[in-house]
Amino acid sequence: MTPSILVLAKKPLAGRVKTRLCPPCSPAEAAAIAAAALEDTLAAVRAVPARRVLAVDAAYVARGFESLRQHGNGLAERIVNAIADVGAPVLQIGMDTPQVTPRLLIRCARELMRVDVDAVLGPCADGGWWLLGVTDPAMARAIRDVPMSTPETGILTRKALRQAGLRVRLLPTLIDVDVIDDARAVAALVPGGAFAAAVTGVERAA
Repeated sequence: MTPSILVLAKKPLAGRVKTRLCPPCSPAEAAAIAAAALEDTLAAVRAVPARRVLAVDAAYVARGFESLRQHGNGLAERIVNAIADVGAPVLQIGMDTPQVTPRLLIRCARELMRVDVDAVLGPCADGGWWLLGVTDPAMARAIRDVPMSTPETGILTRKALRQAGLRVRLLPTLIDVDVIDDARAVAALVPGGAFAAAVTGVERAA
């Protein structure tokens, strides 16, 4: 069975997304960068032969994706609930790694479906993670109490999964976009995408 791919995202509205890019970005510029990150992420997922689901915090429709509304208190609970809504096996990613490629996602899916693997985790360079995959939605409950968006999130997530008795396989480490230096680094990795164009546009306007 091919895992579903679940993208958890925020609707890119000024003042609500990528606020750590401000300054040097304005809220509108940060939202434009977020929108471009989501666009490139969805394009990569769209190229993978799998069920594709987008879970957003507000009304948002994307071509080729089923739409779900996020629900729950806090990011960890919203992730757990979205995975449960989709069913398993599933790979869950966010919108902060627009450098992700279809090839990488296919690799992640193959790793998840190994007979000796229950869960996969893609670490981020800042200590978080960019992808969580589980073969059963109930497995994601292990991370419900893990604090998100901290330098220890990745380590604590892996610990929680392993304490639940899951066999965890680590995936490649990526940079996620939080601050402007992250945005510049990721844009350099994918110079032909919408994300790079948005970052370049902001830099030129400065």
